[in-house]
Amino acid sequence: MKILHVVPTYVPAWRYGGPIRSVHSLCRAFVARGHDVHVYTTSVDGPDDLPVLTGRPVDVDGVKVWYFPVEFRRLYWSPAMKRALNDQIATFDFVHLHSIFLWPTWAAARAAERAGVPYCVAPRGMLVQDLVARKSVWLKRAWLTLIERHTLEHAAFLHATSELEVEEARRFGYQLPPTVVVPNGVEIEQGSVSLASVSPGDSTGQKRLLFLGRVNWKKGLDRLIPALKQMPNVYLLIAGNDEEGYRAKLDALAKQEGVYDRVRYLGMVDGAAKTALLRDVDLLVLPSYSENFGNVVLEAWAAGCPVAVTREVGLASVVAETGAGVIVPDDPEALGAMLARLLNQPAELDAMKTRGRQVVVERFAWAGIAARMEQAYRDYARPLRT
Repeated sequence: MKILHVVPTYVPAWRYGGPIRSVHSLCRAFVARGHDVHVYTTSVDGPDDLPVLTGRPVDVDGVKVWYFPVEFRRLYWSPAMKRALNDQIATFDFVHLHSIFLWPTWAAARAAERAGVPYCVAPRGMLVQDLVARKSVWLKRAWLTLIERHTLEHAAFLHATSELEVEEARRFGYQLPPTVVVPNGVEIEQGSVSLASVSPGDSTGQKRLLFLGRVNWKKGLDRLIPALKQMPNVYLLIAGNDEEGYRAKLDALAKQEGVYDRVRYLGMVDGAAKTALLRDVDLLVLPSYSENFGNVVLEAWAAGCPVAVTREVGLASVVAETGAGVIVPDDPEALGAMLARLLNQPAELDAMKTRGRQVVVERFAWAGIAARMEQAYRDYARPLRT
């Protein structure tokens, strides 16, 4: 098949977190299965542009990536991408759109519809009522009513990464297309590095919790930091970029709760350093208010790190089913008490590590994930072009 993925940002713009990583891994897995895979994206990388060629395909691990410049960064509006979509979209067998509320999704959906090419939409955690209400509520509701509703209702299917994401999407009351649940996969990073530069120097022998992800309100750090009061000998390591200036609020909260000296910010950690960090800490905690999937949970399991997640995390049902982690309460006091008990149960933590490694091997290898997605494409793309 000749497949087109359309995503607002792409590697190596790692600042945008799990979605671009999972999209690229899926594309690489499709290439390994013999498909002709293209990506239309932009050169946006925060306030800057990626140092990449634009307007022509760039080979990234066998994926033909087309980076386009933008003229309105907030919506990722790109006249050059629009021209390419209009000229080339009819040559594809299937189009996979990632994200909503942004111009590339709308433009690609309309171009595919005009050309009679089937497409699916992966909201990537953005189709959540609470998130719409928390940020740009009127703008996003208008966009949903006037633009995105049409995009969703005319898609061949909605790609969700978890049942939780399906439930959130249905709350909007739209006439949604068939829903296909295909989770993200995981790759095991190789190598290790010394943690001397990132480990808190005064915490030798102390228990360490890790939060790994973007530092913003959605991730629930305002739940986790107060929970440290229930764990007097525990440090919290926060690894992730802070593009919204949210750390200032968290620092004020940590000082208010009297735990400021036990919170360490590591900045963005990736690759072998991330794997080494996951292997070195006692527990990964993801206390999110909303998380359609939770790629970091898979990364932790692959590295042999047990996890604790709130019920709002998409993988929470797998955590509960397999016992490869625990579901924690959202109340800080109860959260702290539960984590304190768990950290004093080394045998249970070791058992969680074993279960986690087994889960990723059996359920979340990228080859199997790509096969499931390929079947979904074929189910909705017949007759295929040759």
